[in-house]
Amino acid sequence: MEVPVLFQCAGENLVGIFSEGMSETGVLIVVGGPQYRVGSHRQFTLLARHLAAQGIPNLRFDYRGMGDSSGSVRNFEDIQLDIKSAIDQLFVCSPRLKRVVLWGLCDAASANLFYAYTDERVCGLVLLNPWVRTVEGEAKAYLKHYYLSRLVDKALWKKILSGKFNFKQSISSLARMVMRLVKIGRYENDKINNSQQYDQLTGSLPERMLHALNKFNGRVLLLLSGDDLTADEFRDLVASSDDWKQALAGDHVSLHTLSEANHTFSSAKWRHEVERWTSDWLSEFKERK
Repeated sequence: MEVPVLFQCAGENLVGIFSEGMSETGVLIVVGGPQYRVGSHRQFTLLARHLAAQGIPNLRFDYRGMGDSSGSVRNFEDIQLDIKSAIDQLFVCSPRLKRVVLWGLCDAASANLFYAYTDERVCGLVLLNPWVRTVEGEAKAYLKHYYLSRLVDKALWKKILSGKFNFKQSISSLARMVMRLVKIGRYENDKINNSQQYDQLTGSLPERMLHALNKFNGRVLLLLSGDDLTADEFRDLVASSDDWKQALAGDHVSLHTLSEANHTFSSAKWRHEVERWTSDWLSEFKERK
């Protein structure tokens, strides 16, 4: 059964949908980007119903300024209080609950990571294509995963041979991207491979996320798309950092990659795979508990 709920956060009204289940481990589905509780291609709705069918209670909601909830628009780094309020509400809706897992895509995954270690009720994280973007990281990802891959693209060479390829426009675009990297240089806030103690409130986004990950004692399920620049940026970040590699190396972290999937897992096949991985991981989670 799905039940609409209305709850408070700093004087604003938040709207959510609670799906019933008898498990003592619940799931909070946090919205990312300019999105609301249904999700792209109804992903959040379908995921919630899949979890409920497995007996897992869950709540999907609109944080302040999003969807049907009141308040001013805010970004993912300013929804910590919203997540706490939603967890409180999930425990009210499901009194037998003992722990909660946070589930999020893109910048919601990053927001969940920032919050998780601050609340002992959070025992797990499901992170899909986490948002770790910096200006330098984005430029490098474009050069590596877009421009270089185009060189072996049959469609590109057909365009070139047919005379339909715009060399001037493409070279100009590539030059702008290279110059962007040159101008960026080696900024201090983009140095992620070091042994300093990170402050959650300072440093680049990847630094602060690494700090949060290292402080979280629960389990992590990491799901990455194969056809997605955001996922490419995350993979490049980990590949370039011994600290990130170490943080993800333990048996508390599970990783799955869906090689053909795009950022939002837009096909039914991809969404079903995400649902299966999530519910299977939650089953293992309960067994370990």
